[in-house]
Amino acid sequence: MRSEEIFRIAVLPGDGIGPEVIAEGIKILRTVEHDLKNIRFELKEFSVGAETYLRCGDPLPPETLENCREQDVILLGAMGLPNVRWPDGLEMTPQIDLREQLDLYCGLRPCYLYQADLSPLKSLIAGQIDFLIIRESTEGLFSGRLNRIQPGATEVNDQMTISQEGSERIFRAAFREAMSRKKRLSLVDKANILPSMAFFRGIFDKVSQEFPEVETEKLYVDAASLYLVERPESFDVIVTENMFGDILSDLAAALVGGLGMAPSADVGNECAVFQPAHGSAPDIAGENLANPVATILSVALMLDWLGHTETKRGAALIRQAITQVLDKPGNRTRDLGGHLSTVDMGNRIKNELLRLL
Repeated sequence: MRSEEIFRIAVLPGDGIGPEVIAEGIKILRTVEHDLKNIRFELKEFSVGAETYLRCGDPLPPETLENCREQDVILLGAMGLPNVRWPDGLEMTPQIDLREQLDLYCGLRPCYLYQADLSPLKSLIAGQIDFLIIRESTEGLFSGRLNRIQPGATEVNDQMTISQEGSERIFRAAFREAMSRKKRLSLVDKANILPSMAFFRGIFDKVSQEFPEVETEKLYVDAASLYLVERPESFDVIVTENMFGDILSDLAAALVGGLGMAPSADVGNECAVFQPAHGSAPDIAGENLANPVATILSVALMLDWLGHTETKRGAALIRQAITQVLDKPGNRTRDLGGHLSTVDMGNRIKNELLRLL
């Protein structure tokens, strides 16, 4: 008899609506687990975020970080609360600390239109938007984020860091993703103005020679923003700098129904974090109103990343269940113009998934 394979998952519910959407994601994970042959998930929950800071003085305690390192993968809800800040006024961002501490350099932001009525672009049909934004997650304009504003400062400068090593690895990851899709890759930069971006583009050109099968285009970030609205169906894989990726991924989410429909991952060579792209939304926390679909799609993304034939099959089943639930116009949470609660949406996806198993 074939031995069972166990995947260890660190669960970080976080702040605000994080625990609510994570509960629905775990519900779906446990549902699909029953149908996966010789696969078991071992979940361990750890406390991280603004509420953790209020309790112990650190939003990402060292013991939690070490525990995360020992797991195969991390599932995260949402972190941060706008009224819990460092003394200089900056919000706490332990999710970014995780990226940097675990060297999760490859940010994946899939964008897929499940139903035409979810998009503000009314000429589209379901499935017509299907692209992936890849965001370098450890450098760029975020590099100076830990620099503190000095008392009495009259000028503050932020630094954009673009390294050859960091650029080469994100570009190779993007080309590999493009090879598994439609073999089209768009570089987004600001190489006409910023020297760092000209350097970034030069490295892209060199790496592109390793992947002659992939068709490439190079766009300035302002033009890319325009084209994402004018012709989103033309994109396959987009690769860009940290801050540009942060902004463009929210724009992309708006095209397919908002952040409640936007999964994400930050992937390194040894570990990965999967989370909905939305924030902690403290204004609706505890009210059972949050859309759990982004979290459930992040669970599917996690199962794909685990790389086992059975986990990949589970990911496909989850996406199929979501598609079939959203095919019915009444199956909408408040952010999508409907009335379903967080738990109701999770239950409908679960029930659809059970019919598929």
